Amino acid sequence: MARATRAPHSPDRSQAHITVVGGGFAGLTAAITAAEAGARVTLHEAHHTLGGRARTAEGEYKTNEGPHALYSGGPHWTWLKQRGLIGDLAPIPPIEGTRLRLRHHGALRRTPPFAMLKLLRRSPEQAPVDVDFATWAGAQVGEEGARAAAHYSAVALFHHDPGSLSARFVHTRLRRAAKFPPEAHYPVGGWGAVVDRMAGLAWNLGVRVETLARVDDVGEFADRGPVVVATSLDAARRLLKDESLRWESGRTTLVDVAVRSRRGDLFAVSDLDETGWVERFTTQDRTLAPAGEQLIQAQIPIGPKESKADGVARAEDLLDLGFRDWRERVTWRRASVANGRTGALDRPGTTWRDRPTVDRGGDVYLAGDQVAAPGLLSEVSFNSAIESVTLALTRRRGLSGGGRPSDETPWVDLKSA
Repeated sequence: MARATRAPHSPDRSQAHITVVGGGFAGLTAAITAAEAGARVTLHEAHHTLGGRARTAEGEYKTNEGPHALYSGGPHWTWLKQRGLIGDLAPIPPIEGTRLRLRHHGALRRTPPFAMLKLLRRSPEQAPVDVDFATWAGAQVGEEGARAAAHYSAVALFHHDPGSLSARFVHTRLRRAAKFPPEAHYPVGGWGAVVDRMAGLAWNLGVRVETLARVDDVGEFADRGPVVVATSLDAARRLLKDESLRWESGRTTLVDVAVRSRRGDLFAVSDLDETGWVERFTTQDRTLAPAGEQLIQAQIPIGPKESKADGVARAEDLLDLGFRDWRERVTWRRASVANGRTGALDRPGTTWRDRPTVDRGGDVYLAGDQVAAPGLLSEVSFNSAIESVTLALTRRRGLSGGGRPSDETPWVDLKSA
């Protein structure tokens, strides 16, 4: 049975009503945006907690499914900050910032290959959409530099072969991942803390949240008003019975390890020989593990024929390089595979505009990280959620809602609509 969480006040029944299916980052963004615009909102979440893939594990070791970081260059950063949703940030201590290493030709080094630095000076507009990254970058700086750059970009792509993807798509993310000072910032407590604040704001805005409320047919909401489906693309395909809702995503082995602290451990290791990234997340946020312990996550993209065990073995190789005697210091560990849950990937000849459209017709809209909206990772979820609500409410009010957001800017904020 669904557990209803009622808003602290009774909304005006003359208001437009929006139903949001899915209580992850996209769903909460849509719910808050719609409520700020004056709509009545009901949010249905199939699990007992909100957050979707942005949930942080409960217990002593606070792990996330993927990075803990928010990119300050993205549109959702300003939106979250304006509403006080980011909270305290956990900065990287200067000394720890010097402990980033790159694995190249089997050894750890402090600086990237010169060819990779040369490639970073190219603007995203110079990278073509219809050519794969390996071909374009190889022509610019040579095959070895192109391979190293492609592998480094995997930290923002979660794909085993970034060189096969669109040159524009990869290069844009490479530049953001390698930017200095870095755009990545770490909210204390991880994504879960941000989700909790978003849920609190939704409550205060009058959003009705129903957890343990799985939706099997959006048709049951047809007489209530627009519906925003803010689930994974696979779940949306099943819910809407629409086989066209498909787009490529990555497949990544995630290995979380807690170890007893030891001076000299690296902050992060990026694999330039293959795709892989290992980061000690307690470098920034000591609240993620008990005192005297460090929490490390390895993100190892794996190919279609590779197994979870293959990813774990590669993760252990990187841990051996950057965290001496880590096996003897382990206090807890976990491994999993994120399959198709790490954002959209654009092949040569495609851009975000070619992904499944936000407007599905019949007053149904789609939000998530694999739909037709710009941005990096969670920014796609944010932009698509804003667009969903914008289209739904402007049409409901009889206004024109034409157009789409530009490649790097969010849709209009309905707070002032």
